[in-house]
Amino acid sequence: MQLKQLPEEFKQALPILTTITTAGFEAYFVGGSVRDTILNKPIHDVDIASSAYPAEVKNLFKKTVDTGIQHGTVMILDHGNGYEVTTFRTESGYQDYRRPDQVTFVRSLAEDLMRRDFTINALAMNAEGIITDLFGGLTDLKNHVIKAVGDPTARFHEDALRMMRAVRFSSQLNFQIETKTKQAIASQSELLTKIAMERIHEEFVKLMLGQAANQGVEQLISTNLYQYLPGLNEQVAKLQPLVQQKFELANENQVWSFLAMTLKISVQQISGWLKQWKTANKTVKDVTTMVQLLMVMEKQTVSNWDLYVAGKQNVVDALAVSQWLAMPYQPELIQEYDQLMITQKNQLTISGKELMQYQVVTAGPMLGKVLSYLEQQVVAGNLPNESESLVTAAKKYVQEK
Repeated sequence: MQLKQLPEEFKQALPILTTITTAGFEAYFVGGSVRDTILNKPIHDVDIASSAYPAEVKNLFKKTVDTGIQHGTVMILDHGNGYEVTTFRTESGYQDYRRPDQVTFVRSLAEDLMRRDFTINALAMNAEGIITDLFGGLTDLKNHVIKAVGDPTARFHEDALRMMRAVRFSSQLNFQIETKTKQAIASQSELLTKIAMERIHEEFVKLMLGQAANQGVEQLISTNLYQYLPGLNEQVAKLQPLVQQKFELANENQVWSFLAMTLKISVQQISGWLKQWKTANKTVKDVTTMVQLLMVMEKQTVSNWDLYVAGKQNVVDALAVSQWLAMPYQPELIQEYDQLMITQKNQLTISGKELMQYQVVTAGPMLGKVLSYLEQQVVAGNLPNESESLVTAAKKYVQEK
C-alpha cells in the first residue's frame, strides 16, 4: 500500500527522514500516526524509527536532546518542532511487567516491529508513503480488529498495560478485540495489579471518552479487567446499563461525574474514590462540585447559589452529563448562570476594609459572616450589588445578630 498524499505533519518531518536515509540508514514513520493517517483521523505525534544508532543520529543533526537515549530515543529539534527518532531495537526480560530489563539496538525493521503491541500499530511508512506491513495490520484496520502482534500472552507479559490499551483502542476506534487477544487479556487480567495506577487512569479516561465507550465498558467487564479498577470492582451490576447505552463524554470531569452518579457514589465518598485513581486534586474538587449540582438538578431544585458555587464550566459539563443520565434537560441553567449579579466574591462592590471604615463591623469572625451574608443575598437576587445598599444591609444584619 502507498499513500499518495501525505498529511502536512509528515511533510514537515520529511527532511528528518531524508537526512537519515541520505547518510545510508533506514528511517520510517511508525506507530499511531501511520495508523491514524490510514483511518483519516487527526495525527498527534509523528514518531520515527531508524536503523541508525543514537550516536549516529546525533551526528547527523545540529540540535538534539537525549529524551530516552538508554532506550534508543533522541529528539531532533527542527524549525521549532521536535521529532523523536528511536533506533530499531529488541527487548527482553520484563520482571515488572512494564519495562524491558534489556534493550538491544538492531539494524532490522522487522525485528523492531515484532516487539510492538498490536498489528495496527506495527506499521511503518517511508518517505514515499509506502507502507511496510509484516503482521496483517492493514487487514485488521480494514476489518476493525484489535489483534496482538504474535503471541498475545507474551505481549501482555512484556507490558501488562497493553491489556488496558486494547480495550481503550476498542472504544476509541470502535474496533473489536480479536478472540485470542481477548482470551489472553481475560486469563491474565490480574497482571494489571503490576501497573502504576497513574498509567491505568490515563488509559481508562481515554476509553471513557471514546466514540464507542459503552463497548469499552463491556470489554472491561468481559475481560475481567474491571476487577482491578477502583470502585468498579464492587459495582459491576451498576455498570451493566452503560453497556446497553450509547454515551459521549467530552472531558475527564464529565467522565468521573457520570460514573459517580451511575455507581451511586456519594459526595462524601468521591474524594477517597478518586484518590485511589490518583486523580488530580482540582479534578476531585470539580467532580465533587458537579455531582452536588447534578443531585439538585435531578430534583429540579437548582438555586442561584448552586450555580454560583459550581461555576460556568461545571454547569456546562453537568448539563452535558445529565443528558446521559436520563435526567430532565435544563438548558435554561446556562442563561440563569449568565444572569447572576456576581460570579465571584471579589465582584462585590463592598470590601471588608470598607465595612470597617464605615464602622459597620470590626475585624474578627463577624466580618467574614457579614461578607458571606452579603455575597449570598446578592447571588440570590435579594440585594443589588451597590455599595450603599450593601452597607445598609450589613448594618441591619449586624444589629440583628
